[in-house]
Amino acid sequence: MIQFFCGESAEAGMRGAFVDQSGLFSYIAPEARVPANHPLRKIRELVRDVLGELNRSLGRLYASEGRPSIPPEQLLSALLLQVFYGIRSERQLMEQLNYNLMYRWFVGLSPDDPVWDPTTFTKNRDRLQNGEVFAKFMTKLLNHPQVKPLLSDEHFSVDGTLIEAWASHKSFRPKDGSGDEDGGANFHGQQRKNDTHASTSDPDSRLYRKAAGREAKLCYMGHAAIENRHGLAVAGTVTFATGTAERRASEIMLKAKAKKAGRRITVGEDKAYDTADHVANLRALNVTPHVVQNDSITATGKRRQSAIDGRTTRHKGYGLSQSCRAMIECIFGWGKQHGTMRKTKHRGITKVTTDFMLNLIAYNLIRIPKLLTA
Repeated sequence: MIQFFCGESAEAGMRGAFVDQSGLFSYIAPEARVPANHPLRKIRELVRDVLGELNRSLGRLYASEGRPSIPPEQLLSALLLQVFYGIRSERQLMEQLNYNLMYRWFVGLSPDDPVWDPTTFTKNRDRLQNGEVFAKFMTKLLNHPQVKPLLSDEHFSVDGTLIEAWASHKSFRPKDGSGDEDGGANFHGQQRKNDTHASTSDPDSRLYRKAAGREAKLCYMGHAAIENRHGLAVAGTVTFATGTAERRASEIMLKAKAKKAGRRITVGEDKAYDTADHVANLRALNVTPHVVQNDSITATGKRRQSAIDGRTTRHKGYGLSQSCRAMIECIFGWGKQHGTMRKTKHRGITKVTTDFMLNLIAYNLIRIPKLLTA
């Protein structure tokens, strides 16, 4: 043990001695170290309630014999921490879980419990995504007695966003195996399409550009539906990045919401959804489409014909839907700025969907405590 004293200084009486070694034992529980008003306290309470509801579903994922694995409750809590704090990898998550007492408290580990090996953690995560645990968690969270009164079951908004894939342009090579002399390094001047090319790193990713004049990237397309009362996410999915993916995903999510509501619902969408077939499909699903009119001028100088006319826009609800629709951008903005949504660290549409759903759940968990105290 090393001690430093400054006896010759005039201020020695007031200066505390610096001991370069902490005590070997601590008698303060991690619970006492977390501030009483810390946001994670209410989030942890909600997570524990939902995990209690999922106990039977989680039990069916494991065999009755064999060596005990990582408890799924702790596994899912750790994954939520990764999204809350934007931790880049599960290896880094295990490292921080080893020394951060607040992380240990949230997950349910005592200060003396060993953390898991990153590879073991990853293998156990795959078990949860195969059991659709994240979708079930979202459903149970939205049906929580404190959360359900916050939701609207009649008015929704839908939008999509691009999720950059964990693959480089060099991996996007011809499917027939030609042109591999330079390992895909020189692709300038070549015509590359999803029909003829595929990524060797992540075959599920697609080359897609967000708008004319923007660069094309290998990516997926994430889709979210929110309720318009408080902007909480109520559904989400990930698809291949195609020109029709947003509209098809919207129809699938809204079909389930209309069936559950048992009456006509409304949806706010941007102008990318303004096509005759999509509007007709929504109306057939008992959904009123409050879609932004796309009557812009095309490259040939002609004006587009919107599928939405005055019969829809004349109602006050149309304007309200357009105002509420902007709340969905908060989810994508938070997920890309603070979460793990900007560029996925996973490969394959199943794993990317899992990570996207975790971001939606994490956003809801951060918002709900604030709404409950408002």
